[in-house]
Amino acid sequence: MHYTTNGNGPVVILIHGLFGDLDNLKALGKSLEDSFTVVRVDVANHGNSKRVTSMTYLSLAEDIKQLIENLNISNAILIGHSMGGKIAMATALSYPEQVSKLVVADIAPVTYNSRHDKVFAALESMPLSQIKDRRDALQHMLEHDIDEGTAQFLLKSLARSDEGFKWKMNVQGLKHSYNDIISWPTFTTPYQGACLFIRGADSDYVTSAHRSAIIEQFPTVKAKTIEGAGHWLHAQKASIFNRIVKEFITD
Repeated sequence: MHYTTNGNGPVVILIHGLFGDLDNLKALGKSLEDSFTVVRVDVANHGNSKRVTSMTYLSLAEDIKQLIENLNISNAILIGHSMGGKIAMATALSYPEQVSKLVVADIAPVTYNSRHDKVFAALESMPLSQIKDRRDALQHMLEHDIDEGTAQFLLKSLARSDEGFKWKMNVQGLKHSYNDIISWPTFTTPYQGACLFIRGADSDYVTSAHRSAIIEQFPTVKAKTIEGAGHWLHAQKASIFNRIVKEFITD
């Protein structure tokens, strides 16, 4: 697992969402570096981490467990957004002794319906050897009915190569694993550690329908809603999000 480390203090591991990389939560990391050792990771099939054919939450939790052991620490604070939140939750439920606190951003411990078909179509059909620059790439995304905000986020994973451009993420691996990514396994024992769920008021990823599933698996949970923010709450309301997270993990 590829990662970067900055700061000093108790270890906090930041885990990005689907199609992202370790830079997604960089602003949060910078806000924590004065009090914590911040480890930002590339999840499997993203960024510079390993390419795999299967991405179950049990295997992704094992990756985080191995990272904690490789860092020579007994436990860490886990903070994850979207898919990264599911990875953080799965790690806490699988290896509770290694997770001292948990922060989950705009995702619930449930199975979701497919909602990225258009994104995969746009990524797979990108003419990587033909586009001249990012403007061409953006135009391609817009023509495939991807809104500009999402398109700009996805294009952060576009890099120049000898043949033109390439994706820094393993698009085929993600597509192959997509059913596992939107699903959620069954855990028999709840996580009893300190836990905070933060949702965007304008997002439909965490709703009242998910309340019982959250409480059942995370009975000590605290919850915050950020008004005026959607699924990308950590970017849309960065200062508020960063403050809420820091207050919780410092308390």
